[in-house]
Amino acid sequence: MKTRKEIKEEYKQMKFSMGVFQVKNRSNNKVFIDNSVDIASKWNRHKTELKFGNHKNRELQNDWNEKGEDNFDLEILSELKQDDKKVINYAKELKLLQQMLIDEMNIPEELRY
Repeated sequence: MKTRKEIKEEYKQMKFSMGVFQVKNRSNNKVFIDNSVDIASKWNRHKTELKFGNHKNRELQNDWNEKGEDNFDLEILSELKQDDKKVINYAKELKLLQQMLIDEMNIPEELRY
């Protein structure tokens, strides 16, 4: 049986998919764009908040309540690869990447949550 220390070390060595993603409403093409160092966990958090009706974005929450989960898609817009040789503030890099993608995509304000 592995020790607690070994389990913690294994977890630290795990590589998660990190990047910028969007939650897209298929009925009106509105998007909610976010970033994370662990996309799967962040998406699960958003879904949980939406299912329980307490998502911070009220407009997204209202559409989710009205249209249902099946009307929304998760789309990864860009991924970052982890560089083990450098010390990088990935949270900061992802925030910059998110803003660059928003600017590049030129999404009209009325199509953003």
